[in-house]
Parts: sequence; C-alpha cells; structure tokens
Amino acid sequence: MEVTQTSAEGLRREFRVVLNSGDIGARVETRLKQLSGAMRMPGFRPGKVPVALIRKTHGKAVLGEVLEQAVNESSRSAIEDNKLRPALQPRIEVTKFGEDEGLEYTMAVEVLPDVEPGEFSGVSLERLTVPVEEAEVEQSLERLASSQKRFEAAPEGTEAAEGNAVVIDFLGKKDGVPFDGGEAKDFQLELGSKRFIPGFEDQLIGAKVGDERVIALNFPDDYPVKELAGQPVTFDVTVKEVQSAAAVSIDDEFAKSFGVESLADLRATLRKQLESRYGDLSRMRLKRALLDALAEQHSFEVPQGLVDLELEQIVAQAEPELRQVPDQELDEEKKARRAEKDGEWRPIAERRVRLGLLLAEVGRRNNIQVKPEEVNRAVMEEARRYPGQEKEVFEFFQKNAQAQAQLRAPILEEKVVDFILELVKITDRQVSLEELRRAAEESDDTDAPASEA
Repeated sequence: MEVTQTSAEGLRREFRVVLNSGDIGARVETRLKQLSGAMRMPGFRPGKVPVALIRKTHGKAVLGEVLEQAVNESSRSAIEDNKLRPALQPRIEVTKFGEDEGLEYTMAVEVLPDVEPGEFSGVSLERLTVPVEEAEVEQSLERLASSQKRFEAAPEGTEAAEGNAVVIDFLGKKDGVPFDGGEAKDFQLELGSKRFIPGFEDQLIGAKVGDERVIALNFPDDYPVKELAGQPVTFDVTVKEVQSAAAVSIDDEFAKSFGVESLADLRATLRKQLESRYGDLSRMRLKRALLDALAEQHSFEVPQGLVDLELEQIVAQAEPELRQVPDQELDEEKKARRAEKDGEWRPIAERRVRLGLLLAEVGRRNNIQVKPEEVNRAVMEEARRYPGQEKEVFEFFQKNAQAQAQLRAPILEEKVVDFILELVKITDRQVSLEELRRAAEESDDTDAPASEA
C-alpha cells in the first residue's frame, strides 16, 4: 500500500492511497477460495465448488466486497500510521478500481486540534445567591393548599363569582349547528381558572342555579381546530349548581396527605425545594460565566465539519424551515435568510465546538468519567417521560450505543464543569430572587458547548 499526503492546510489533511493490482487480485483470490470451501451448489459436493465457477457467478460481488474491505482497512491504517485524530469520518473518493487495475482513492480528513487548557486558578467568578425567606415558604404552602381545595354546594340563591365553581351542561354551536367536542354534561368549571376560551367564564359571573344562558364569543385565531379558529360561536349553558371553595386546614393532617409526618416537615421540604430551585438558577448563571471566561481564555482552530454539524442543529432548533436541505428545495427568500442566519450563528457554533473540545480535553487529562450507574439514572429519568412505555425505552438505550452517548455527554460536561469550578476563584454575592432570575434568563444555552465532551 502506498500512502502519499497531498495537502495539509490547517486541520485538513488529504492523502492519495494506492493498492496495486497484485494486492487486490490476491485478496479476491483468497475470498473466492473461502467461498469455495463453504458454498453449496447443485452438482457439487459441499466444499468442492470450483473457484472458476464461483468467479463466474459471483465475481462482481466478491470484487465489490474486497474493494470495500480494502478501503476500510487501508484508510484506517493510513490514519493510524500518520497518528491522526479524525474529527469526523474521512471523506473518501475512489478514482480507480478493478482486479487488474488495483485500487486508488483520495482521502480527506479533518483532525482534532491540539488543545492546551489554560490555568484555571486565574479565573475569578461571582456566584449569585438568594436566601429563602420564611414568607416564601408560607406562600408555597398556601399555593399547595390552594391546589388541594375542594368545592361544596353554595347556599341557595348564591350568585357565581370568581373563585366559585359552577356545574353546568353546555352545547356549542357554529351557525346554529352543534360542533364536535362542544358538548358536556355536569361539567365543573372554576370561574377565573381560565380553563376555557376567553370570554366563556366571564359570562357566567352572577349566574345562579337554574339559569340558562347563551354565551357568544369567538374562538382564538390560533385554536388548534382549524374549522373553529377565529370563528364566532354560541354555547347554550344551563347552570345546575354553584359551589364555594371549602376552607383547607393547613395542619399536620394536611401535611400527611403529602407523605410527611407533620406540618413542620412539610415546611422543611418546601424550603429545600426552594433552595434547590434557587441553587439551580445560581448554577446556571455561574456556569455561563465560567464558559464566557473559558471562551475568552482559549482560542484555537476548530474543525469546520464539526462547526457545520453544530450550525445545522442550531438552525433546526431555531428556524426549522431553514434546516440544512439542498438549495433547490428552498425558495430564493429562504436561501437568503439561511445565508444570513448562517453568518449570524456560525460564530456561536464555533464557540460551542471550541468549548466542547476544551471540556473534553480537561476530562481526558483528569480521567473524569461517567459511571454506568449515572447513565442508568439518566435512562430511568428518560423512561419516566413515557409512562407505560418504560420497558421499550430501556430496551432502546440498551441496544443503541449512540443514544447512550447522547445521555452520557451532558453528564460528563457537568462533571467537568464541577471540576473546573473547584479550581477557579468564586466570590458569593447575595441578591434578590428577581435579580437572580434576570441573570439566569440571560444565561441561556445559546452558547453551550457542543457534545464533544
């Protein structure tokens, strides 16, 4: 095998690989003999089929198999011999092939850059913290109680007001004709809950048991049923009961309904939940600050193939109609918009890839790994998102290494970030919850690392 490097520009390498006809011929002959010993054909004893006959009947298929294997083996050998670290699969273009001609192809490959992590101890960050006030715990407790409220029949003659519930029968009509899904019997509706389309609940304010009302309104323009979206309709409504919210006693018995022993335990649980929520917001903002600092500290060339893939993901998430499809599938306006967005988002994609490569290198140098039990927990969390299909989800991840890798990548990223945060200088500053929320909203994942970590 003859391997010649023909180009080396930046991270891109190109090679010319040649395997002579003798090599290819020998490979074909070896494979034909293997088939001769295993193939069964009418008129011949097992293992006694002549090589010449197999060549005649299966020669082209054998040559194709041999050439594919030769390309795979020789390209892998060329990469190993030249100590390359490919960023993506090499792009191979066969220029000559045949049993008598040999095999010749070009191989273009982008390699990963040499990444030298900076000195993290020189990075200074500010961590925003929010103390959990007792009043916030009480507000959470009241919201919890509100979610558990029950309704009971109001005194006779009570007029329905916001906060009351009404039990109603209703029939929806469009142009005087009932429409599908517009009818219900004994339906309980809390006024002010905004469960129904705008205007429905408002027109039941003041209603009493026995009232019959005709509610006229328009469905919202974005209503999912196209035939009704933006259309004027009426509802014939009969009020069968007006109900008042029963008072909920916030005591130990109330707390036990949530699986704790006492009201004090419930308050402690709510406090921990608030602390965890504020902690997550604080970490989100701190992580973004760290990534900003790392991006400022490190500048190295990144493989444009990885950037292109990351850019495609950004486009697909932000504007699916501009996804990376052939230009002929887009009209001129979308072509122009995609070109504009590519220019706008490519620096973000480059930053993501650069940070991903940096975090991957930090993880490699410090032997930071994801444990099997951590992946298993992530699979379990994913399975919980699909009630009733947990077994199928588990089987999917067991059989799909790429899917497992997609779960492993963010876990590794967080572990590497935690490792770096132990090395940087962090100053805490207490702020209000509103200030933390604003800071966290600014710290979205727009510039988050790509998944190379």
